[in-house]
Amino acid sequence: MKRSKHRGHKEDKNGDEPAILETEHMGMFMGGGQDLDTISVASVTAVTTNVSNKRSKPDIKMEPSSGRPVDYQVSVTVIEARQLVGQNMDPMVCVEIGEDKKYTSMKESTNCPYYNEYFVFDFHVPPDVMFDKILKLSVIHSKNLLRSGTLVGTFKLDVGTIYSQPEHQFYHKWALLSDPDDITGGCKGYVKCDVAVVAKGDTIKTPHKANESDEDDIEGNLLIPEGVPAERQWARYYLKIYRAEGLPRMNTSIMANVKKAFIGENKDLVDPYVQVLFAGQKGKTSVQKSCYEPIWNEQIVFTEMFPPLCKRMKIQIRDSDKVNDVAMGTHFLDLKKISNDGDKGFLPTLGPAWVNMYGSTRTYSLMDEYQELNDGLGEGVSFRARLLVSLGVEILDPSSPDCSSSTEVQVEGVPNISETATGKVEEFFLFGSFLEATMIDRKIGDKPINFEVTIGYYGNEVDGVVQPKRKGKKGEGDEEETELIHNSSDEEMEDDGDLTSVATTPLMKPVVTDRNYFHLPYFERKPCFYIKSWWQDQRRRLFNANIIDNTADKLEDGLNDVQEIIKTEKAYPERRLRGVLEELSHGCSQYLSLANKDQNQSGRTKLDRERLKLCMSEVESIGQQAKAMRTQVKKSTVRDKLKLAQNFLSKLRFLADEPQHSVPDVFIWMISNGKRIAYARVPSKDILYSSTDEERGKDCGKVKTMFLRIPGKKGFGPAGWTVQSKIEIYFWLGLTRQRKDYLNGLPNGFEENKLSKGPGLPCTPPISLTYMMKQIFQLRVHMYQARSLFAADSTGLSDPFARVFFSTQSQVTEVLPETLCPTWDQLLVFENVELFGEANELRDDPPIIVIEIYDQDTVGKADFMGRTFAKPVVKMADEHYGPPRFPPQLEYYQIYRGNCAAGEMLAAFELLQIGPNGKADLPPIDGPTDMERGPIMPVPLGIRPVLSKYRIEVLFWGLRDLKRVNLAQVDRPRVDIECAGKGVQSALIPNYKKNPNFSTLVKWFEVDLPENELLHPPLNIRVVDCRAFGRYTLVGSNAVTSLRKFIYRPSDKQANNWSSNNTEEIIVVNMEPEPSYKKMDTVVKLDCGSDAVVKVEDDDKDGKGKKKKRKKGDEPEEEEFDESMFDWWSKYFASIETLTEALKAQEAALSDSEDKDDMDITDSGGSKRGRGKKDKKKMTIDPFERKKPKLDELKVYPKELEGEFDNFEDWLHSFNLFRGKGGDDDDQNVTDEDRIVGRFKGSLCMYKVADDLPRDFDSNMGMFQNIPHNDPINILVRIYVIRATDLHPADINGKADPYIAIRLGKTEIKDKENYISKQLNPLFGKSFDVEATFPMDSTLTVSIYDWDLVGTDDLIGETKLDLENRFYSKHRATCGISRNYAIHGYNVWRDPMKPTHILAKLCKDGKVEAPQYGPGGRVKVENRVFMAPTEIEDENGLKKQTDEHLALTVLKHWEDIPRVGCKLVPEHVETRPLLHPDKPGIEQGRIEMWVDMFPKDMTAPGPALDISPRKPKKFELRVIIWNTDEVVLEDDDIFTGEKSSDIFVRGWLKGQQEDKQDTDVHYHSITGEGNFNWRFVFPFDYLMAEEKIVISKKESMFAWDETEYKIPARLNLQVWDADHFSADDFLGAIELDLNRFPRGAKTPKQCTIDMVTNEGDMPMVSIFKQKRIKGWWPFVARNEDEEFELTGKVEAELHLLTGEEAEKNPVGEGRNEPEPLEKPNRPDIALLWFLIPLKAAKHLVCDQYRWLTIKIVTALLLLAILALFLYNMPGYMVKKMLGA
Repeated sequence: MKRSKHRGHKEDKNGDEPAILETEHMGMFMGGGQDLDTISVASVTAVTTNVSNKRSKPDIKMEPSSGRPVDYQVSVTVIEARQLVGQNMDPMVCVEIGEDKKYTSMKESTNCPYYNEYFVFDFHVPPDVMFDKILKLSVIHSKNLLRSGTLVGTFKLDVGTIYSQPEHQFYHKWALLSDPDDITGGCKGYVKCDVAVVAKGDTIKTPHKANESDEDDIEGNLLIPEGVPAERQWARYYLKIYRAEGLPRMNTSIMANVKKAFIGENKDLVDPYVQVLFAGQKGKTSVQKSCYEPIWNEQIVFTEMFPPLCKRMKIQIRDSDKVNDVAMGTHFLDLKKISNDGDKGFLPTLGPAWVNMYGSTRTYSLMDEYQELNDGLGEGVSFRARLLVSLGVEILDPSSPDCSSSTEVQVEGVPNISETATGKVEEFFLFGSFLEATMIDRKIGDKPINFEVTIGYYGNEVDGVVQPKRKGKKGEGDEEETELIHNSSDEEMEDDGDLTSVATTPLMKPVVTDRNYFHLPYFERKPCFYIKSWWQDQRRRLFNANIIDNTADKLEDGLNDVQEIIKTEKAYPERRLRGVLEELSHGCSQYLSLANKDQNQSGRTKLDRERLKLCMSEVESIGQQAKAMRTQVKKSTVRDKLKLAQNFLSKLRFLADEPQHSVPDVFIWMISNGKRIAYARVPSKDILYSSTDEERGKDCGKVKTMFLRIPGKKGFGPAGWTVQSKIEIYFWLGLTRQRKDYLNGLPNGFEENKLSKGPGLPCTPPISLTYMMKQIFQLRVHMYQARSLFAADSTGLSDPFARVFFSTQSQVTEVLPETLCPTWDQLLVFENVELFGEANELRDDPPIIVIEIYDQDTVGKADFMGRTFAKPVVKMADEHYGPPRFPPQLEYYQIYRGNCAAGEMLAAFELLQIGPNGKADLPPIDGPTDMERGPIMPVPLGIRPVLSKYRIEVLFWGLRDLKRVNLAQVDRPRVDIECAGKGVQSALIPNYKKNPNFSTLVKWFEVDLPENELLHPPLNIRVVDCRAFGRYTLVGSNAVTSLRKFIYRPSDKQANNWSSNNTEEIIVVNMEPEPSYKKMDTVVKLDCGSDAVVKVEDDDKDGKGKKKKRKKGDEPEEEEFDESMFDWWSKYFASIETLTEALKAQEAALSDSEDKDDMDITDSGGSKRGRGKKDKKKMTIDPFERKKPKLDELKVYPKELEGEFDNFEDWLHSFNLFRGKGGDDDDQNVTDEDRIVGRFKGSLCMYKVADDLPRDFDSNMGMFQNIPHNDPINILVRIYVIRATDLHPADINGKADPYIAIRLGKTEIKDKENYISKQLNPLFGKSFDVEATFPMDSTLTVSIYDWDLVGTDDLIGETKLDLENRFYSKHRATCGISRNYAIHGYNVWRDPMKPTHILAKLCKDGKVEAPQYGPGGRVKVENRVFMAPTEIEDENGLKKQTDEHLALTVLKHWEDIPRVGCKLVPEHVETRPLLHPDKPGIEQGRIEMWVDMFPKDMTAPGPALDISPRKPKKFELRVIIWNTDEVVLEDDDIFTGEKSSDIFVRGWLKGQQEDKQDTDVHYHSITGEGNFNWRFVFPFDYLMAEEKIVISKKESMFAWDETEYKIPARLNLQVWDADHFSADDFLGAIELDLNRFPRGAKTPKQCTIDMVTNEGDMPMVSIFKQKRIKGWWPFVARNEDEEFELTGKVEAELHLLTGEEAEKNPVGEGRNEPEPLEKPNRPDIALLWFLIPLKAAKHLVCDQYRWLTIKIVTALLLLAILALFLYNMPGYMVKKMLGA
């Protein structure tokens, strides 16, 4: 079965699928580095081998993969922000994805807030939609309930960019903020975050935590993908939209008539406009009213950073409507495809070019059921429109004056574009013929059927025929046009003037094939179709794509071949790979010679030229690399080189994808009774004709088998898996003037039937073909067996049968009940198969056979289980039936169900021509005649595999975790094993609850199996429950598909006999805790057949000496390390650091080796590897140079322990039992989890019976010697849980209150009272003791729950451990072996058995003679000598003699012991993913833990290790602010005009803003000098190991309990100007990281701004080492240009005391007792308050406002006079009048 079709339908999609996914699909058909047993052996090449060129390959995958919704989880951790622009702000970060917004908490008055908050967004959408969503981080300043806050800056990228990162994540990266309204403003700050996108089934690796200082390098860790420059500039994106054509005729019929009645005119009924979405912004053109051919001539201008982190631009034509606008078609522009970031790269550019849009059918209905196809979801099922666009990008120069600073989208007009700008319009001719239409679904079989073919808007009956407006003519068959064509000289062929297109086949009623399918009775008369259409001639683009695609196809087939060879273990895969690379470099050079043609063609755009340059250089380099690689392919390097060749393949596929469209794709629709049922889409480039072979489309002039499928959403899931119809179709597309060859590719032997047009008219293409030649064949189908089929019934099994289709016939195998691995062993004979065409063509290229597998149900129709294709081997009548081609070999064919592999089928197919003598000439069918099977013929002898006798031994251990069956519990289970018809039953378990183990351990049976191991049938394990009255119920089953790993192969005699040559070599084994690769020089290679002595140096004395010497050295800060200072956590953190170093080294070595691979090296692999190691050594030594105490470490596994030790299945295997129907999901492996109903524990061993067996074994146990008994055993299980990381938030506030729950058997412990408030990374540090009895309680579940005050607690995630396999494993996973043996201190030996006892027991169990301890610290085991120290120190420092160190050394090297050796589990911590049953496959966090197990019948273990979290240590930081200097003067004295400041200093420790402390105010400083002598006192709790301050506080007034935060220790000092009435003014600040900050300057002169801006060059100190430090530090603030400037200097003294010291000598805050500071000597300001007003008044009145004062006084006097006058006037007048 053709495997390579995993390529995500790249040919069919033509740009509808995001490019991101292609790499995902590539990985799927790579067997990767998998174990051979797990790879299916299905043939990849069965269908691909293609001798003649008449047929092209069929496409096997049925289901469209895009458009189906998937589960996604996006997690964002906002860690901190730095360098935010603005004075004294209260920032918060908003994270939004699409519509969802989440906010962090607000941090007060800081420009570098620390958040460490985690957000999770869950989505269930199709990939296209997900990857186009924009993730936006914005920092908002002082937002609260009343005000929305001001935006500081934003950062945008699309989710697709994150998903295409390695591991789908950005880890600890800095996002650069910019302000969209002020693009000249530059950077507005940075936010440090982790962003990850997980789809269902992805695993996320947590990268190793780099040390803090690396990450503080912001520029080096920006959140941008590889290859994007750190300095991104603003750019304008100009998208010009000229015009559209071919819009579907909408609401034509009813609405038009209504409108006509009302308005009286028949107008076009669409009002189109174009909407463009890019980087979260939306632009629209104007609406063109009532227009099917709208002309816009507008450009939409986006302003966005370049390169943008949003990959795709979405262009939509929409119909404007009063109620709601609908999309009529969507196109995505992938910027990655229209630009190149290399050295000779180019900015995104496109066109002017036409882009084709595809979507739902063109027939308009009010309720369009496929509307989402028009929005760009899923594969379009018909052409919708084409749009003429061009795109240009211009990088902005922020300094230029015409640069507007906002990023609003603008729309402007552009001039019209000339007709020829996109190329010369040519007439294209599409011809095709339907040779066969079979497998028509029975639902539509009773109505007449026809097919319709369309290309663009030609051939569609709704649109009629559209001819281009050219030569001033319209209309069909216009006389003058015919005239013109006839007289034009460049036509190579007579053109047919009035050729109407024939785009549909005649109606025909289908005929029954069998119960499920019908076929159309074409027989010898094959209908044809032809369409003339007019497009711009841009074939060159398609030709170039075809050359690259053809090269890529060859490469892909070749690589599949190589994999096939490796998989089936055939000889010389390297030869085939060399051939493939040879072919590749040849293909590349061909491209270079062909691609450069037609340079001056009209309509070539800038993108065409640039892409050509890019493709030429890329293809050339691929060709050269392939050539160079060819010489390096050796047997040993085949796999690595195969991986590199896969990279070439994905690169070629990327280059072949042409962003500028030309001829639209061809659609074939099956129409039943006027209703559109199913379609197929053919990319036009695949059927495009060119006279050059390499440029021709791969299906041009060939017969292609196509499966029509249901459009839209209905095609998802099982509905889309059934074939609607299978057609054999012939295609030819080319320019009309090249038409002479268009029939050449058809199978020969036909006559053309034309439309009769009367004499004298030019010839027309045929409307049907009549075949005169036909050949009669007999097809023999040898169906042997199938395996790993899909479980279609509720029992978890199926009743499979196969249905085979060939041409118009079909046959069925027998139904085999209740199995997933049927062995049909059946020969199906198809008599009298008629095939049309010439005999020799059919021999080379027969039609394909389709095999479908169904599950028979008693009621209802059979369920579809999968499908596969095959090609028969053909024998013509005149050929001999014999080797090498006959009889044909059985081959495995991969079965697909939708897009998922669903098993394999073993079969062979032969097609035999019936000659003139009839059937007498055919080879006889000689099979073993089997009377019982009646008419069913078995597979004949030459084809069925050769068998030999095997014995299969089965170890029955027990059953675990059986679930209820039909609501009843399983009580008396039994296991049945069956293989190839023979089998054995286990003993019955009398009472499953009491003891689920079997009483009889080993049974065996003999069976005939094929000699070829690849053909071995599966072995079936079934568990039945024996109920009363002799009833049996199936509980669950498992098919072991590959028995290879259970085959017993007797080992070489030579290898066992170790003492054959007595050379003694000494191996020096180092006992240092550092990684082993540090001391490379000392390791000597061991020869496997030798005696050897292992000598271990004692490194301790040496170490102590070094320490002492070091004390005398020049670094006085180093303190002597004291054993008592260490605890378990010291050991843990040291180990984590080692792990980090090792991972880094590994990564570096990896990238090293990759670099080397890229260089053309020809030296042998060995020296290369050596070099890699040396580099590694150089790198790793460095971190250890820092003087670290020599700590004993443990091993931290970044994954589960089982992963490291092969699931502990060294002799006891677990087989999952399945029941229930398989999942109908895309990803079947995930849903299998729900189908597991229990596990069978046991093992198998098979061997050929002839083998002579070793004599010394107990025949009852067969091959399973030395296996412990399986009686119940009591065990003490001790579970240590250290911490959990990255938990999924469970509460609304985005946090969780986690606690641990442990379940083992009946015991359940919920540690509810010790929940940790509001933490997603809780540190538990707890151990739990649980007693258990194997086998009843063998699965341990450790869960993390979220504590809720009200309601039930929610499960966050859980992990399950199989303790039994660990307990019985030879790797001894009961209690890890520590690095060193100690009897006291932090590294105390915690196993009740001492190393000597363990070693003695291992030797006894392995039948090895007991270890001999010799003098001088030597021990001998199996002829190997190990050396180690023999003294040990107890608590009192006394030395004692002991052999424990020796024994421990042997244990650590146990895997080197021949025959019995294996790696023993070291003292370790394992990291396990937490999963949630409702969200299968998506990790909900991780937990770090380990488990110890102690049997109760042995010595009791000591008390559990104390791993409770370290308590933070109390410290007190005393900061004395002595003086300030050169503080900027903020206030202008309104009176005197002098500049002055009223200075005070404010200080706090980060995270404790509410405890901020202020000095008093130094009023009226005119020089910027301030004297304070003021003391701040900051008590804090500090974790030395993590260098973090621990704060516990309530989050809000409503919070139930305190939350613990861990925050870096940073001291903030700010200088302020005090104002009486308005708010105080902020002047400057400095933040000192208490662990590393610049040493203060001795004098104010030496104190410069450099101490802040380039810290790297300054001497750094840590207050935790120095304890006390005094000096001058600068205050800085940002000016208008966002530059730092110096705003003052402060003289301060920092003094750090521990809590106890601080209690002993307390001090007062400010200048208070005790230990008061003296008052500062400030200029006398006692009378100032009295004098200043007087002084000021004088200054005002006399100097500054003299004239103003005079004017005001005069005006006041005048006013007073006027008022008096008005007041007195009336009285005075009365007096006068009355003459008083």
